[in-house]
Amino acid sequence: MGKVLESSLWRSSDFGTSYTKLTLQPGVTTVIDNFYICPTNKRKIILVSSSLSDRDQSLFLSTDEGATFQKQLIPFSVETLIFHPREEDKVLAYTRESKLYVSSDLGKKWMLLQERVTKDHVFWAVSGVDADPDLVHVEAQDVGGGFRYVTCQTHSCSDQTLTVPFAGPIDHGSLTVQDDYIFFKATSTNQTKYYISYRRNEFVLMKLPKYALPKDLQVISTDESQVFVAVQEWYQTDTYNLYQSDPSGVRYSLVLEDVRSSRQAEENVIIDILQVRGVKGVFLANQKVDGKVVTLITYNKGRDWDYLRPPSTDMNGKPTSCKPPDCHLHLHLRWADNPYVSGTVHTKDTAPGLIMGAGNLGSQLVEYKEEMYITSDCGHTWRQVFEEEHHILYLDHGGVIVAIKDTSIPLKILKFSMDEGLTWSTHNFTSTSVFVDGLLSEPGDETLVMTVFGHISFRSDWELVKVDFRPSFSRQCGEDDYGSWDLSNLQGDRCIMGQQRSFRRRKPASWCIKGRSFTAALTARVCQCRASDFLCDYGFERSSFESDANKCFANFWFNPMSPPDDCVLGQTYTSSLGYRKVVSNVCEGGVDPRQSPAQLQCPLLPPRGLQVSIRGEAVAVRPGEDVLFVVRQEQGDVLTTKYQVDLGDGFKAMYVNLTLTGEPIRHRYESPGVYRVSVRAENVAGHDEAVLFVQVNSPLQALYLEVVPVTGVNQEVNLTAVLLPLNPNLTVFYWWIGHSLQPLLSLENSVTTRFGDTGDVRVTVQAACGTSVLQDSKVVRVLDQFQVVPLQFSKDLDAHNPNTPEWREDVGLVVSRLLSKETGIPEELLVTVVKPGLPTSADLHVLLPPPRPTRKRSPTGDKRLTAIQQALNAQKISFLLRGGVRVLVAMRDVDTDSPRLGGGGGYWAVAVLFVIGLFTVGAFILYKFKRKRPGRTVYAQMHNEKEQEMTSPVSRSQGAQSAIQGEGLIDDDLHPQTLGNHSGVVLSINSREMHSYLVS
Repeated sequence: MGKVLESSLWRSSDFGTSYTKLTLQPGVTTVIDNFYICPTNKRKIILVSSSLSDRDQSLFLSTDEGATFQKQLIPFSVETLIFHPREEDKVLAYTRESKLYVSSDLGKKWMLLQERVTKDHVFWAVSGVDADPDLVHVEAQDVGGGFRYVTCQTHSCSDQTLTVPFAGPIDHGSLTVQDDYIFFKATSTNQTKYYISYRRNEFVLMKLPKYALPKDLQVISTDESQVFVAVQEWYQTDTYNLYQSDPSGVRYSLVLEDVRSSRQAEENVIIDILQVRGVKGVFLANQKVDGKVVTLITYNKGRDWDYLRPPSTDMNGKPTSCKPPDCHLHLHLRWADNPYVSGTVHTKDTAPGLIMGAGNLGSQLVEYKEEMYITSDCGHTWRQVFEEEHHILYLDHGGVIVAIKDTSIPLKILKFSMDEGLTWSTHNFTSTSVFVDGLLSEPGDETLVMTVFGHISFRSDWELVKVDFRPSFSRQCGEDDYGSWDLSNLQGDRCIMGQQRSFRRRKPASWCIKGRSFTAALTARVCQCRASDFLCDYGFERSSFESDANKCFANFWFNPMSPPDDCVLGQTYTSSLGYRKVVSNVCEGGVDPRQSPAQLQCPLLPPRGLQVSIRGEAVAVRPGEDVLFVVRQEQGDVLTTKYQVDLGDGFKAMYVNLTLTGEPIRHRYESPGVYRVSVRAENVAGHDEAVLFVQVNSPLQALYLEVVPVTGVNQEVNLTAVLLPLNPNLTVFYWWIGHSLQPLLSLENSVTTRFGDTGDVRVTVQAACGTSVLQDSKVVRVLDQFQVVPLQFSKDLDAHNPNTPEWREDVGLVVSRLLSKETGIPEELLVTVVKPGLPTSADLHVLLPPPRPTRKRSPTGDKRLTAIQQALNAQKISFLLRGGVRVLVAMRDVDTDSPRLGGGGGYWAVAVLFVIGLFTVGAFILYKFKRKRPGRTVYAQMHNEKEQEMTSPVSRSQGAQSAIQGEGLIDDDLHPQTLGNHSGVVLSINSREMHSYLVS
């Protein structure tokens, strides 16, 4: 059932050689939901437990590494426990009801601190930063539904004692407390702002370069008094740009663009950047450019990046034929979902310089290639060790490397190396193959004992196998057993981050144990400062740095007509502001480009390069939709410039500092139309103007092509597209007539044409308004000869006429069917066209029979017209509406008493001109006539007037054809049929794609 019904707890005190089963509650079935080990005293453990008999959860507390446990009932359900980072008996409990409790005696007594708390956004005080170690940072929901950042002490956390470090609301799930910094974001008027506090000072906006428009920001690292953030800017979808900050975390500079990212479950973002543990300042990142992913490495916290050098030979000693610059080594930088196995790249603080990763050689990273490579000098040289991905475990500070293949099949062999991956041996750790679930080394990486745990089958218990490498070593290492290696970048430069660093390395021939007292760092010597120890100042493009000239160049920096952005803050600027030292760089003396600053006067320049755009770059929006106008200015003073904004619909305003703050102008257009948006920037030195035309249109809902179904050769025909809603001057109509591939374009919803040949001609129209496009199609029969009989209806029908094309078509089909039954004329020779407008009238087109025998004998020539006239004059053509209203069909009075005959070129023909009627929806709904299929009678009478009409997905052309073929015809006996008593009821014979009528 997907539910754990029982847990068993086992304990080993001899590195996994033997285990003893612990009985927490004799005779009671217990489930261990989670367990927590105190980070400052590993003897103290808390188990979170539930049982089938206990209504609430309980805790089991241990102070002797799990040898004994004491049960403690609790009145809440634990979601997460958080130990205090310094004081071993203090614990926070986050409950499933979003409440926060605190205990000061290892879970024996609890006190409620706060309610409506956000999960995973609760933080203990940071030692050395927060003055009170009992302080708790909390993101909580207030009574109004918004979220706020609050703090309180564990001994007093009522509403009266809460502290609100930031007055306004913050975004849900955005609070982060990490080292010296506190982060959150706040969104208002569709603009998100990112805030930071350094060492608990006042919150300020994080200042990215001027033209960075972030839509997401992820904190990567806060080590060594510097913040690394990954920012997804407005134009990015699956990449982020990497920025680094000054020590306060306020100002940021770009260090690497287009770092690959992916979204995991629960919308978690994974960014392909990895901090190499053990050697400070070293990062690996996967950059995606033009669809290709490549791996880069930096040794100075992003100041410089290089490709990974490929090995010259593979694991078998054969040449790799991989030569830069066309071929490099690339690594997958994925985290492992299982916490008990390594990810695709494995580094450890206890093994500096040692990196093992899965990847491939080539011009880019290939997803399905996961060969294993190793470096023991922090990425300077690499070797291939396996052809498939392996899980890695470092023992004894990397003195032993254990590798187990990452596979879904059972295993019984592991591989290990005692010389940093130069040679590998195999070991059968079990006689029966097991599915490996994880690797453990306890109590830490300093030991030579590990445990492999897994299962033989999916129904079996866990199998735990202890692997002890201690017998392979006979002694502890001495000084003579170590050599050294010097850290250098790929250019061979040993001065990295302002110092030369050397590390210990055990000699390959020395088989000895490094032990817990081993330290890898050997020496460190400070270097003199060089240009490579400095970065361009905040806001400059990284590509503008030229180390040879020792200057930061930007087009606007030394141009006297275009000074730097700092001129908006004062009347002078300092030329040395283009540099800053890399954070954590310890170089001394030497070159320092920050010395001897030159004070230059800031000239007052006119605005130039003014631009106005809509965020997202769209220029077609919908009525009532939020529109964010962004105004940018490439050059000129912005502090003294005023901006006159006219949004075209009567909104006018004057702004200052508009381009300096970068905040967009939020607006809504209520009515469709084209609006001229203009911005004029002006100061005493000059002005500039920007213009944008915005289309505001509603999405199209329905399109109906109305055209006479029968016409004569060379007769003028009106094609009309009935559109809902009607957007004048904003909709473009594309007309395809016959087999022409080139459409006729019009801004009007109707065009006039002629057909020069007989036959069936298909007419198709598309209506395009903004991003909304609809299409409809009809077939017109072009004939040499036909006759037209004008018709009229009794006035009762006018009250039920919604003046829609579908309704007129349905009534025409009904009349044609009735006349065919009464006169014997084949229905396919009768086409009734109901005209728009009131009073309701129609034209009956009587077609010539085809020149072939038919199954029905039909009157010909004047006999057909005579039969029709007799039926109409005898009042035999009528039908009932719901409620008993009968509609009578008769001949309409025209200039002559005889039917009209079309004439042109010696042929009978008639041109029927349609007057376009608008849709009048909302007051009518279609009800069906009773229909008859061949061989049986089907009643389509509505059983409930409020029941929605069901429509068929059959197309309009298919529906018309079905009516002609007799699949939806009226019953022969019309008089008993009742079509409804609703005042808004009209007729519908065929199911169509575009019925949109509502009950009045």
